[in-house]
Amino acid sequence: MFSVPTNAFRSMGVPWLVAVIWLAAFTCLRIGLLVTLDAGQVGIDLWPYVLTKGLLFDLATLAFLVAPVCLYEAVLPNRWRTSLWHRTLRLKWLWFSVFVMLFGIGAEVTFWLEFSTRFNFIAVDYLLYTQEVIGNIRQSYPVPTVLAAIAVVAGLIVWFLRGAVRNMDNVKITRIQRAKLVAAGVVLPVIAGFTVSVDQMEGAGNAYADEISGNGLFTLAAAMRRNELDFDRFYRTMPQSEADRILRTMGMQRRPLSDLSAQALKGAANHAWPFIRRPRNVVLISAESLSASFLGAYGDSRGLTPRLDALAKQGLLFSHAYATGTRTVRGLEALSLGTPPVPGQAIVRRPQNEHLATLGEVLGAQGFKPYFFYGGYGYFDNMNAYFGGNGYKVIDRTDMEKRTIVFENVWGVADEVLFSQALSTLDEERAQSSPFFAHIMTTSNHRPYTYPAGRIDIPSPGGRLGAVKYTDFAIGDFIDRARAQPWFKDTLFIIVADHGASVAGKTKLPLDGYRIPLIFFAPDLLKPSVYEPLVSQLDLAPTIVELLGKKGADYFFGRCLFEEEEPLRRVFVSNYQSLGYLRSNTLTVLLPRQRVESYRVDPRTLETTPKAVDPVLLNEAIAYYQTASRSFKLGALKLPNCPHQQ
Repeated sequence: MFSVPTNAFRSMGVPWLVAVIWLAAFTCLRIGLLVTLDAGQVGIDLWPYVLTKGLLFDLATLAFLVAPVCLYEAVLPNRWRTSLWHRTLRLKWLWFSVFVMLFGIGAEVTFWLEFSTRFNFIAVDYLLYTQEVIGNIRQSYPVPTVLAAIAVVAGLIVWFLRGAVRNMDNVKITRIQRAKLVAAGVVLPVIAGFTVSVDQMEGAGNAYADEISGNGLFTLAAAMRRNELDFDRFYRTMPQSEADRILRTMGMQRRPLSDLSAQALKGAANHAWPFIRRPRNVVLISAESLSASFLGAYGDSRGLTPRLDALAKQGLLFSHAYATGTRTVRGLEALSLGTPPVPGQAIVRRPQNEHLATLGEVLGAQGFKPYFFYGGYGYFDNMNAYFGGNGYKVIDRTDMEKRTIVFENVWGVADEVLFSQALSTLDEERAQSSPFFAHIMTTSNHRPYTYPAGRIDIPSPGGRLGAVKYTDFAIGDFIDRARAQPWFKDTLFIIVADHGASVAGKTKLPLDGYRIPLIFFAPDLLKPSVYEPLVSQLDLAPTIVELLGKKGADYFFGRCLFEEEEPLRRVFVSNYQSLGYLRSNTLTVLLPRQRVESYRVDPRTLETTPKAVDPVLLNEAIAYYQTASRSFKLGALKLPNCPHQQ
């Protein structure tokens, strides 16, 4: 049994014992995260930096955690300190504190293994969707066993410390000590709040080291406060007239938005079409977490995607396509709205995001029937409200008949069920002779990585690789069944990812994590070929509009990929606060506090090395991101005379 031998330490009271326990836990977690990294990702020379800066964040976090205990100790009468009820209550509280601490460590390790970051805005989002998140955890891990083990370990720690707690209770607290406890409970959190900021995590020149130096509870609290970042307040800006001028030179004519009927219809003569004829319908499949590195068409040798590889050979393969962000909502934002990612929360999740100039609104106003298909419950990430409020007919898990669902998990039905629902719906639409635009969002490539048995040679749950192979099977099966439909010969199928599987790396925006597959497949419309220039997700919206021969391409920040002008060869990559602009083998990154970083990019390996900021590229980056952010904030992304607003 552990005891406290000195009156000096005993007089400190339980708050300090709790602080020591948590501080030891934070340090062990930090060392554990360092150990999990592959050799060379954080050199041993950076360990002192990580541990020293980590101590700063740990102490700041402890100032808040221990404050309630300090205030309790300050007001507790001495005569109650040795009572049975008080000692029992304290031991139970100490057990609960240790249990929460151990549970938090487990949660942080799990989050780190999935995202390679401390708790951030993703964790904040997950707190809002407890059904999916808790269900995901229950289907992925032996939760009862883990909780029981944590409870036992917490009990053993408290039993080991019971003598120390009893000895502390035997010491009477003086008025001076009570005043110190009050000061610690009030003053220390104030000091920590004003002197320590999550921005101080940066500085190591290594993203892994910066993340590990932080404290998960501290970063979680910061993410709750910063879930929405105002561009004009936090980032480098320029006069809007100058931003508009720069964008005009980039071929973007969307300012100001005009009535759709007033726009000019661009003819085929203005484009270098790879198509034999225009498609009548478009089916856009955004596949969950499908990095380009999984596909044989992009160099992988594991044979995970035989169906997609075959489609790539028969269609138009875009060899250098990039996602704008790291989450599904970012991909949906870019693919539907065609806008660079605004800092903070995605537009899909924000208020006042209805009746925007989306593909749904633009095509819906010109005779198309836009659909959004999702295999889960569309309230997740506000998808139902966003797509439903922007011209799409939404079909999600609630619209699917029980008899058709051969398999589902917490995230939704298996991809093959989703595709069956889409086929049935599109057949009905075709019977009404309406052209359609269908956006299908898959879910199976997501933890717990479960799928129907017998579809592929990797048993379920098959981890990430099994889920990728099942997604490949489901897409291939969907194309096979679509071939039998009368609308197939007039339909362009676009296969793209919403984001990559992982964006972990030594830099804030590791480009290889943002590279995604993009395939156009339409054997009756399109000859096989490869498109080499850089492509951003946000270029797809104007490309689809012009491919269909409709107006409205100028509403989007992207540009049609088949215009005769020289391709822009630029992409946008971001996380919730780092805004990247890649052009001319240079990655320019806009950061909060008006900071800017620049990196030289190896076009073959995508490795980055710091370089001086190019003022031309910096101004282009500011023009895009500033205009996108202000446009949404001021309501300038709204579609003028929107049919749904009548």
